Amino acid sequence: MSMTTIIDSAVVFLPLLGAALAGGVALCNPQNTVTPAQAGVPFSFKLNWIPAFAGMTKEKRDVFAGLLTSLLMLIAAALAVFIFVDVAFGEGGARTHVLAPWFAMGGVKANWALRFDTLTAIMVMVVTGISAMVHLYAVTYMKGDKGVVRFMAYLSLFTFFMLMLVSADNLLQMFFGWEGVGLCSYLLIGYWYEKPAASCAGMKAFWVNRIGDFGFLLGIFGCYQLFGSLDFDVIFKNAPQVVGQTYVMGDRSCCALTAVCLLLFVGAMGKSAQLGLHVWLPDAMEGPTPVSALIHAATMVTAGVFMVARLSPLFEYAPAALAVIAIVGAVTAVVAASIGLTQFDIKRVIAYSTMSQLGTMFFAAGVSAYGASIFHLATHAFFKALLFLAAGSVIHAMSGEQDMRKMGGLWRKMPVTYALMWIGSLALAGIGIEGVFGFAGFYSKDMILEAAYAHGSWYGRVAYGLGLMAAFMTAFYSWRLIVLTFHGAARYDKHTAAHVHESSWWLLGPLVPLALGAVFAGFVGHDWFASAPDGAFWRGALVALHGHEGAVVPEVAKLAPLALALLGMGLSGWLYARRPDIPAVMAVRLGALYRLVFNKYYFDEVYERLFVRPLPKLGAFFWHKGDEAVIDRFGPDGVSAVAQGLGARARCWQTGYAFHYAFVMALALAAMVAWAMVRVW
Repeated sequence: MSMTTIIDSAVVFLPLLGAALAGGVALCNPQNTVTPAQAGVPFSFKLNWIPAFAGMTKEKRDVFAGLLTSLLMLIAAALAVFIFVDVAFGEGGARTHVLAPWFAMGGVKANWALRFDTLTAIMVMVVTGISAMVHLYAVTYMKGDKGVVRFMAYLSLFTFFMLMLVSADNLLQMFFGWEGVGLCSYLLIGYWYEKPAASCAGMKAFWVNRIGDFGFLLGIFGCYQLFGSLDFDVIFKNAPQVVGQTYVMGDRSCCALTAVCLLLFVGAMGKSAQLGLHVWLPDAMEGPTPVSALIHAATMVTAGVFMVARLSPLFEYAPAALAVIAIVGAVTAVVAASIGLTQFDIKRVIAYSTMSQLGTMFFAAGVSAYGASIFHLATHAFFKALLFLAAGSVIHAMSGEQDMRKMGGLWRKMPVTYALMWIGSLALAGIGIEGVFGFAGFYSKDMILEAAYAHGSWYGRVAYGLGLMAAFMTAFYSWRLIVLTFHGAARYDKHTAAHVHESSWWLLGPLVPLALGAVFAGFVGHDWFASAPDGAFWRGALVALHGHEGAVVPEVAKLAPLALALLGMGLSGWLYARRPDIPAVMAVRLGALYRLVFNKYYFDEVYERLFVRPLPKLGAFFWHKGDEAVIDRFGPDGVSAVAQGLGARARCWQTGYAFHYAFVMALALAAMVAWAMVRVW
């Protein structure tokens, strides 16, 4: 086994090792005995194989598990940087490691393999880096919680499945990581399962993602039907040959490749919370803040964006599917940003910001700007994780309060958190000066908008226009959050005021690397991500047949995003800092329109009416009228009833009286004689 194989495998499997070790610690109670409830088995057993943990107090075991998983994640993050430099700039370039045969059934074969090209190396570096900071943050943030060790194991297991997803060499292995991420998100969002809201949020995320995953699974089936393989190399090589093939349905037909790509995109919509399958994302805020940072920054929600980029050699031959992706992404960006304007829960504002930024990434992919899409994914990971963890610092200081209407005036008491929130918001708004310096979001967001404008298609121009609207609203709600949280008069009670304080450096320390990324990541990586897909950086990891290279973008189109962002910041600051009475008056005057946006366009209510309520009634109808009244009545229940009836009648003859048995025997003998006589006659 070569050294590169060992390093590449280690970066993927170290989080799994951390999850396993944390799970082992979780099983060790102070009495060195696991109860049936803890073990999930109907018996108790001794854990004599880890005697050192038996004498630990709960606090020591929590810290030990947290530091252990964090250390392994830091090692994985360091290895990921080495892999990125080697793959993107070294002589070796892309490589695939086949670890073992995995799946073979009929004609379907798949290996357990790790594919490391530039795209994978970027994702692995982002995922491990953000996850390492979240792990360190969680050690302090979750202190005192009764399930800290279990929580750390979930975080590491989540990271492992995400790494399996991004390093997959075939669709089946990608689906394995895809479903593993979905399972862990359910466990993490519903971590505080004693709270009904958290339990319901976990279930909601699980079921909404199952809808998208069903589309993804159908897309995988379609790929196998078209290409006879699930390996990426085979699919990409043969993609040009299947152009023109159709699926026939009755008297209608459709492009097979377009249908497959749209089904795959449905899966991406579920994971990345695009409009229609987005309703799980805001409710996911019921999980602990480290979960929000991990899921909504660099991992689960970006899986759909990564999947579209990974399958770019397939999507490029389905331009109709790309048009759908661009429009869905652009509309999602605007709708989510508009909802963010009206929310008061600090974490929900950032969550809708995530949904909006994901829409931006998707419409970048829709105009074949895959490099810009992944660039924004990477920069977004830094500043969005920073914003979530800074919000967690605020919530921690406010004794769990998340309503911005009950905050205010915190900047003097929390100056470091305030400064970090400023950095994250400037990066999110995309503030910078062309040719001089800009925050991370400035480079990636402008690259996307310029690509949409330069694409030349009708949907590219629509995406550009909607992207400008989203840029304005993003800057507006970002500064609304800062003003309501940190400026103005304090709006919290005296009891909370006595406890408000700056977080310790154990909590703030992990935010510093994220802040550095939010400041410098765009400046450092701009030239790399702007290079052509077949250039020295990407080395063929992406394919863009309908790209925008060489197109001239007017100076006005380049300056418009920054101008609108500055306008949004200024207007928001003036309204909420100088004239706080105006937003309340506007909300009243807008009436139904404001209520529509504030209530998230009533998506939850519509789904409740169309699906949540009718489905149990439909299930009850099939249960009582179909299963019980038809299947059971004429099936197993009917057969058993007939058997019971015949048995009851036969039992009447078993009286125990000898004369009854003699009578039956005589009757039977008479019948046999009569039958014999009839036969003779």
